[in-house]
Amino acid sequence: MTLQTLAIAVITVAYLVIRYLNRTDVPKIKGIPEIPGVPLFGNLLQLGDQHARVTAKWAKKFGPVFQVRMGNKRIVFANSFDSVRQLWIKDQSALISRPTFHTFHSVVSSSQGFTIGTSPWDESCKRRRKAAATALNRPATQSYMPIIDLESNSSIKELYRDSQDGTVDINPTAYFQRYALNTSLTLNYGFRIEGNVDDHLLKEICDVERGVSNFRSTSNNWQDYIPLLRILPKMNNEAESYRLRRDKYLTFLLDMLKDQIAKGTDKPCITGNILKDPDAKLNDAEIKSICLTMVSAGLDTVPGNLIMGIAYLASEEGQRVQAKAFEEIMKVYPDGDAWEKCLVEEKVPYITALVKETLRFWTVIPICLPRESTKDIEWNGAVIPAGTTFFMNAWAADYDADHFDQPEKFVPERYLDVGEASGTPHYGYGAGSRMCAGSHLANRELYTAFLRLITAFRMVPAKMTEDRPILDALECNAIPTALTTEPKPFKVGFTPRDPVKLKQWMMESDERTKDL
Repeated sequence: MTLQTLAIAVITVAYLVIRYLNRTDVPKIKGIPEIPGVPLFGNLLQLGDQHARVTAKWAKKFGPVFQVRMGNKRIVFANSFDSVRQLWIKDQSALISRPTFHTFHSVVSSSQGFTIGTSPWDESCKRRRKAAATALNRPATQSYMPIIDLESNSSIKELYRDSQDGTVDINPTAYFQRYALNTSLTLNYGFRIEGNVDDHLLKEICDVERGVSNFRSTSNNWQDYIPLLRILPKMNNEAESYRLRRDKYLTFLLDMLKDQIAKGTDKPCITGNILKDPDAKLNDAEIKSICLTMVSAGLDTVPGNLIMGIAYLASEEGQRVQAKAFEEIMKVYPDGDAWEKCLVEEKVPYITALVKETLRFWTVIPICLPRESTKDIEWNGAVIPAGTTFFMNAWAADYDADHFDQPEKFVPERYLDVGEASGTPHYGYGAGSRMCAGSHLANRELYTAFLRLITAFRMVPAKMTEDRPILDALECNAIPTALTTEPKPFKVGFTPRDPVKLKQWMMESDERTKDL
């Protein structure tokens, strides 16, 4: 073989290898703008660690819907409010499934299975989602209000104690992580973590679920898009360590419930009802999936929104919103019974609007869990084939100036206006056929917590400037590539409005919930 022939052979082999490694799961889609990329990586290098912000900028140049290449995966991005509404809601029957990714589905979830939200669509997923939706619908959620009474009271009671009558600034994160987690644990297993915010199990679950959330992220795991990277052990080993830690407490929680059922000491709960129902059509793997969903979902949306909502209300610019909210609460409840009445009714429109604006402004899942199409979808004359992965840039859609007036401003009043209050209010819970099944519960958790916090305290900026929060919805995230927002640490001053009344309300909650 001559040197020239050898060189040609090497070049040919190299070309074929690169072409093979550079292939995509779905061919280029005609009629949909494509963002130029580089071989092997596609657009991963350009996306960096700010996928939501970068793709929002691309949308201004290429239009709201375009295709990118992330390694060997072709992705269709939707970035405007209307494009999400078209694809996720009007075409929801075709956009009902989920793609699978190596890190989360093959490593992290190899023992406990997938959450309902991350499962591809099949009959099993349909059964699990139906069971969860039934347990979390609006009437069922009302029956869970005693639990929300207990957990919101517990968090506020500890805030009051630790703030020492407003003289000590507090980081609210752990208090409201426990609020959301204990609500989910009680609903699913019938018991709660009794310790304070320093409890070891509480910290372990929050830490592990945060780590697992990073592995669910669409932007944090390049080995999901470039198969060659899977031969490197580091990320697989890290994912494996989180899987083992999660297995430990999930097994502990389920075994504890089964033991209580055997002894007849269990309390009514979602999983207990399934385990004791002889006609239940869910197998062990599906029961584990529901348990996993309740634990992880409880920490996905509620804490981040509540914590950043507190951050805004306590800021200098948030004082107007806080004062207006307190005024509106007093109009509806002039006798000072809002603390109790909020458990049975939702009669303060401004607080409802505050919840919606918090969910819009801090879209804590900026790039929603991806979808996979089960049928061809048409977009502006182009046909997007079945099997294509779709990403919703929920942050960009919720900041779409064509839909929202001054979207960069925090204005609860926008949801009191007929125009912006009608239809889908925001994409904080996703949209369409696979949107969050627990949205009713989350709304009630947020409404109750905000109303009680505003009634109990005047929240003010921390004394030290360096303790004050970052209020930008993306910059506030401690881990930019995580699936959900993890607020950077900050502190707030909690000054009791009326310590005597607050103590009375907390004692009444203690009395109502003493048997829970």
